[in-house]
Amino acid sequence: MNEVSLLTPKCTLVPAHFFNPASPGQSLGEVALLDDADSVKWAEVPAYDAVLVYACPSQESTALPELWYVLRDLPGIREYNRILASWKEGRLFLGIAQGGTLLLANTYEAPDFTTAEYYVFLAMRSLQLNPEVSTIYFRHPIGAEEEMSLYRYFKGVEIL
Repeated sequence: MNEVSLLTPKCTLVPAHFFNPASPGQSLGEVALLDDADSVKWAEVPAYDAVLVYACPSQESTALPELWYVLRDLPGIREYNRILASWKEGRLFLGIAQGGTLLLANTYEAPDFTTAEYYVFLAMRSLQLNPEVSTIYFRHPIGAEEEMSLYRYFKGVEIL
């Protein structure tokens, strides 16, 4: 997998029927503080009939946000409770679905893995999902220590 992703927390998911391609910055500006240098772009997420609007450091960049890849790969998980995360450079990217219904797509500042775990468990608790009957998937390898920590709570821990 040679995908280069943009590790931006400045993104929002908009239902396709509410998205206006003429003003994507307005949608993003309602949920994120944009810098003058930010270039606002968008990418369709067809599996969830949505559009991911995101800030990019330059107009020329072709990289998609890590959250887009999480949402792209989430439907490929063959379990009813679909939990897919990516923890890179101090940020957790998390997608959770049940069946074909997306329940959560978010990014969290997580400078260490304990903080990343906290956000995973907080999200699962708020969605009333039981980790003991769920497998959590990661898009990128995590360390053996992190994997063992998750095994204490989850039925399984898998790397895509």
